[in-house]
Amino acid sequence: MRLTRPRRACSTFNRCPIVLIITVCGVINSTIFPSVTTTQIVHEQYISAELARILLGPRAEQIHEPWRRLFSGHRFAFQEGLSPQDRTALSYERLRIIAEAVPDPVGLASDIELLAAMHEWAGVVDAGMATIASIHWNLHIGSLLDHDHGGRDLSVYSSTERIGTFLCTELDHGNDAAALETTARFDFATGGFILDTPTPGSCKWMPNTSGTGGAKNALVAARLVVGDVDHGVFLFLTPLTDSEGRHYPGVEVRPLPQTASAPVDHCATYFHGVRLPYEAMLQGEQGRLSPDGTFTSALGNPRKRFLRSVRRVHAGKLCMSAYSLGVTRHALAVAMRHSHRRLTSGMTTGRKVSLIEHRSHHAPLLSAVATTYAATLLHRHVVQRWTSGTDADQDEVERLAAVAKAWITWQARAVMTECRERCGAQGLLLSNGIAYQLAANEGTVTAEGDNQVIWVKAAGEMLMGGFTPMPPSEVSPVDRSLHDAEYLMELLADVERIWHGRARSRLRTGRRGDPLARWNGTVRPALQLVEAHVHRLAAEALLREGGETADPQARALLGQLHRLFALRQVRAHAGDLLADGRLTPEHVRQLPDVEEALIEMLVPYSLQLTEGFAALDSVVEGHPMLQGRTAEAEMTPA
Repeated sequence: MRLTRPRRACSTFNRCPIVLIITVCGVINSTIFPSVTTTQIVHEQYISAELARILLGPRAEQIHEPWRRLFSGHRFAFQEGLSPQDRTALSYERLRIIAEAVPDPVGLASDIELLAAMHEWAGVVDAGMATIASIHWNLHIGSLLDHDHGGRDLSVYSSTERIGTFLCTELDHGNDAAALETTARFDFATGGFILDTPTPGSCKWMPNTSGTGGAKNALVAARLVVGDVDHGVFLFLTPLTDSEGRHYPGVEVRPLPQTASAPVDHCATYFHGVRLPYEAMLQGEQGRLSPDGTFTSALGNPRKRFLRSVRRVHAGKLCMSAYSLGVTRHALAVAMRHSHRRLTSGMTTGRKVSLIEHRSHHAPLLSAVATTYAATLLHRHVVQRWTSGTDADQDEVERLAAVAKAWITWQARAVMTECRERCGAQGLLLSNGIAYQLAANEGTVTAEGDNQVIWVKAAGEMLMGGFTPMPPSEVSPVDRSLHDAEYLMELLADVERIWHGRARSRLRTGRRGDPLARWNGTVRPALQLVEAHVHRLAAEALLREGGETADPQARALLGQLHRLFALRQVRAHAGDLLADGRLTPEHVRQLPDVEEALIEMLVPYSLQLTEGFAALDSVVEGHPMLQGRTAEAEMTPA
């Protein structure tokens, strides 16, 4: 349908209609540049409110609005000039502010939807705070709640008397954490455990275990050893520091060099004969130990026991996706406002235009907008599957969360890099809300499972029966149009099927008797299958949500974004699709022009699309590059 600007009432994430002086699509200052041609129109912002409603979901008031209000406050404002150590200390102070604001700080860990939403808004204001909050609530408190905890006092977390951290990976054991070496040996004499890191490579690497932040408890992943029997890896609740930040006897902590990501107190942590009470072991269906040392488990496989013990890492993938999406939407909102306000030379002498009027500027930003809408709605779908899932589909949902986490965090890196570049040198300033979050996003690529590794795992599962490609359409491509959303979705499914067939063929014909060589020959097309799969799911989520809205203009805008998003994937695989008979030569010739036309249609709505992210206005407008020349001058040393 044709996009229009009908009038509509204000709503939750909306402002009333305002009059703007604009060029084709960019706000300008006509008093400074009187030669710029201007037109006065009424700019209706209701469409941004409708887009926000779609992106944030039907329960936005309950799930997102509390976090938006909290993090818009002055206590979370960016502070210039802090050292990494001071910034880390501030992050711990802010963690306690969050705990004070939440009605049920312990219960928050059980509400995955609310917890993930916290990550979407926390990273925007303080990436370090978002990191330690994720560890505290999801990995630490969440793991305590997921195990037997009837007699455990959790009030120390409600009051933030103690902060929780999580120690799993070791210096020598990252992606193969199931092979970790730390031991918790059962002591028959006392009925407790003795915790040790027996080798230099078994030190826990690189959790936030310094004295900064005050009293801390850790959940330590260690091998349960009873007598001479190793029963596998379990979690043990271990006090690390007292209220003054002093480490308890037997706990050795060495600060690590500064990272390029969020400023957090990363450390290498060693345990030397630390004695723990019987209650320290987190027990559940994966394993229970009686006071006399008798071990029982519903899971006979030690690897399954380990995975069940650290299952909270899977929920952490949702949190990492949420963090990346939040900072990405914020970066795009900043970059788009900047592009509408920043003036540059036009094509005629003496005429200034806003950056957004240049195709070289708005095309990559609009492509990023399409990706971000698709990624956000994919995340909403994954969270919904997680919260409504059953034990029967647990493995499938966990794989979906893993695949989505890797794709979303990688896309976030690409989009934020684009935003940083489109803002030029201004984008390098931490106070402008992009560069700091971009660097911190690198942590999400590795946290809760390295992206490449979890995709390799997913690829193997999809090839061994975890995925069945869709059959090709029986309709001839000669009769299809690149403007047809259904056809585009079929093409995305064709890309999946092509890479699935290629990977399966490699697996069947690989070198016998050499499993590594056989897998090495398969893994690259298998990873292409995973990428094609998640791309189709994201496109599907965008198309579905756009089709369900009753608002005709929002539906049209989302439809255009869907086509732009899908066409980029089709263009990337046009050779295979042409060779497979799914595209015609004429389609291939049309691809650049169809994509160009879509971008041109979206330009007038570029600001409305990013206003639909419902970014924290007080934070966005606090960035110096959006405050005008006075703020920029104040940043310049005299």
